[in-house]
Amino acid sequence: MEPEEKKRTIKVLIVEDNERNLKLFNLIMRSLGYETFAARNGEEGVMMAKEIRPDLILMDIQMPVMDGISAVDLLKADEGTREIPVIALTSYAMKGDRERFLEHGFADYIAKPVSKDSLIMAAKKVLEKR
Repeated sequence: MEPEEKKRTIKVLIVEDNERNLKLFNLIMRSLGYETFAARNGEEGVMMAKEIRPDLILMDIQMPVMDGISAVDLLKADEGTREIPVIALTSYAMKGDRERFLEHGFADYIAKPVSKDSLIMAAKKVLEKR
């Protein structure tokens, strides 16, 4: 059974309202062989996370309908999704923001503009901990 587990495709849910960023993050994650899913706001992201149970969620913070922090609150409150690691992707780059996001339940934090290398390193690091 173990060899089958290793072949299982890693699923990544990208929650991002900016189409350009969504395409970029999707391209980067697919280049690593991951299966990707897209949501355009936090509410849609929470619903999709409950349905597909991704291995990782990349979550924008500022979005319409529901922001990333509210979405993470809902995910962490649900027994079925609380263990899914979530990486915050945000233009917030103030001193102390990283710590604030980590304390809020995010597995990691990347400031925008996101570089390909920083996204790959963060995703791999978080997935290795799972």
